[in-house]
Amino acid sequence: MPMTLPITRPRACRPASNWSVAGKLLAPLLLVALASGCVTSNTRPGADSSQAASHPAVSQARDLARNAATLAGAARKDNDRQIESLLAQLDDATLARESAAMPVGDALYNYAGRALLHRGLPLPRPFDRADWHFSTTTRPAADADGYRPPTRLAVLLPLSGSLASAASPVRDGLLAGYYGETRRRPEIVFYDTSGSVGGALGAYDRAVSEGSDFVVGPLGRDEVDALFARDSLSVPVLALNRGSGHPPSGNASFSLSPEDEGIAAAELLLARGAKRVLVIAGSDDSQRRATASLRDRLGERGAVVTDVTSDGTADFAPFAQKEGGIDAIFLAVKGDSARALTPRLALAGLAGKPRVATSQLLAGTGKADLDMALDGIAFPTEAWNNRSVRSLGNAASVAQVLPTARAGGARLFAFGHDAWLLTAYLEHLALAADGRVDGATGTLRIDGFGNVLRTPAWSTFNSGVVVPLSGDGLR
Repeated sequence: MPMTLPITRPRACRPASNWSVAGKLLAPLLLVALASGCVTSNTRPGADSSQAASHPAVSQARDLARNAATLAGAARKDNDRQIESLLAQLDDATLARESAAMPVGDALYNYAGRALLHRGLPLPRPFDRADWHFSTTTRPAADADGYRPPTRLAVLLPLSGSLASAASPVRDGLLAGYYGETRRRPEIVFYDTSGSVGGALGAYDRAVSEGSDFVVGPLGRDEVDALFARDSLSVPVLALNRGSGHPPSGNASFSLSPEDEGIAAAELLLARGAKRVLVIAGSDDSQRRATASLRDRLGERGAVVTDVTSDGTADFAPFAQKEGGIDAIFLAVKGDSARALTPRLALAGLAGKPRVATSQLLAGTGKADLDMALDGIAFPTEAWNNRSVRSLGNAASVAQVLPTARAGGARLFAFGHDAWLLTAYLEHLALAADGRVDGATGTLRIDGFGNVLRTPAWSTFNSGVVVPLSGDGLR
């Protein structure tokens, strides 16, 4: 049974416009769902090495990294991909050694550090942020765990119009984290990007003019690009989507992107020794993006996607019988499609192969007698489905009292909660070599370019019921 806490609103909390009434109604419900506590971050000492980099791939990647600052748009993306491909040629020990040998200011270090984090390896030292001007001079000093929230927080969301249904769980998740924190909290003001003159840009300008010292949002990808295209942003931003390029210096972006799921799935498969992977994918945009990301990452690390075929394929035997065989299967499909695939994969002799899916596997599930067909498939989930988050509780308890934390809204609710955490821990995450925070969506870090990296939790089905994936790997 959820713990009921006293209702204590911060003195300066003032939701904007018509959300002031909603905030008063939401706070008691949120407090019923929350357990007291604070988020902590773990500390590990960094490595130190004076050994000079000598691997040929490192030298090539360094030349490209030095040139990156002069590039933009598609040219910058292509340059970054070449760097990532070169670094992917290094095994873990070599990547760690070469990274530790890079001096401060080495143009390649931030790329190498991001590669380390994607592989779950520690940074030898913090990312280089010489041009990352993140001012916190108006904030009180940080707590021992790095907690240092802004003094006035602006949140830019489409609170009306066609996107309001997607924004509501994000808003409620952010408020859940906010009310679940017992320490100092900022004044918080919501701005409706759908109803503001000038849209997201106008909402940002208004937030700045009214004294906000940190901005969360906007939510739309085009809005993020438009905001980040400005020559300078006087107040730092945590965008709630990934733009077409890196955030400007001093700003960050956070998203639940299909590309990140593809990378996470590739790393899990690589860690289990899979070198030849069959991909079965649907046709929607997120499924295609996850597949492309997985293919790129496997290719960079010396593995291969043998084929990409649709979930409508009747006979998988030709794929299974190719020379070299298949080590594992990646499923970028929804649950009902995955259930239908199971007998066809068995007929092709692929029933015993490890299977990894995207989070879309959960769509259309919920009946254990049917979902037993999904037993053993690994898929990324929000961490709060597997464990309690100290400032929030677990997913089931919150969903009992908050409709926006249920079903399809649960993922966006967790996303909103973690946006709050990032506002309070951004400086710590950005400046510490071991900066991390355990959120509702997973473990959060920030790379050297201002992108939030999320390590998801992994789950599977057992007798048709979702359970955390055990540490002994895939089956």
